Amino acid sequence: MTPTIEFKGISKFFGNIIALKDISFKVFKGEITALLGDNGAGKSTLIKLLSGVHIPDEGEINLYGNRVKFKSPRDAVNSGIGTVYQDLALQPLMSVSRNFFLGREITRGISLDLKVMNQITKEEMAKLGIDVADPNQPIGTMSGGQRQTLAIARAIYFGAKVLILDEPTSALGQKQQLEVLRTIRKVKELGEIAIIFITHNDMHAKILGDRFTFLNRGRVLASDERANLDMGNLRALMAGGAELDKLETEFGETYK
Repeated sequence: MTPTIEFKGISKFFGNIIALKDISFKVFKGEITALLGDNGAGKSTLIKLLSGVHIPDEGEINLYGNRVKFKSPRDAVNSGIGTVYQDLALQPLMSVSRNFFLGREITRGISLDLKVMNQITKEEMAKLGIDVADPNQPIGTMSGGQRQTLAIARAIYFGAKVLILDEPTSALGQKQQLEVLRTIRKVKELGEIAIIFITHNDMHAKILGDRFTFLNRGRVLASDERANLDMGNLRALMAGGAELDKLETEFGETYK
């Protein structure tokens, strides 16, 4: 099966700083690829390359088997790359449906077609398991998990075939985290979206991931599908592999 996205030998430099070096891994539709690593591992830089914010200095990105060069975020969006960032870029005082169509409003004459916008918002949110009783309510009245779901539903509705989720559960309470995890699982069940799930939470990665790529100091520490990885070592890989062994030696304890 041709991967939806393939990174081949990607490197990125900022002056003398090596942000990424020789990054290679594949992402497939209908699967969740968990992208893991500690702060400074290179996750954000890699995603900025895919979303058109930065341009690789070396290597190539292939989309459906064809090499692509995104010169701007608009290029990436037009090619089907949808990115949901932690801050969500939502307007809390605007209605749910206005946020769903923010910047892409449906008009009838010189006026917004709120009836159509409300209906589409309800339908698209329902596909991901969220019942929006009143699309005219301010989005600030919704839970953090529901707002994450709206941002995801919006990306899919506007044509995302690759969905990048940047730490979607990091600022949420436990109940809201579960809402988001269920939403991500429903997106996977659609079968047409390739999902890159960036997370620091090893448990969330273990629950959802089909493939795992671990970054450490700008390089790939490990990358493979679930069946070929020792899931018991997931936390150790996130910490950089040998780093936990060093702690065990230093403190004389076993960290699990």
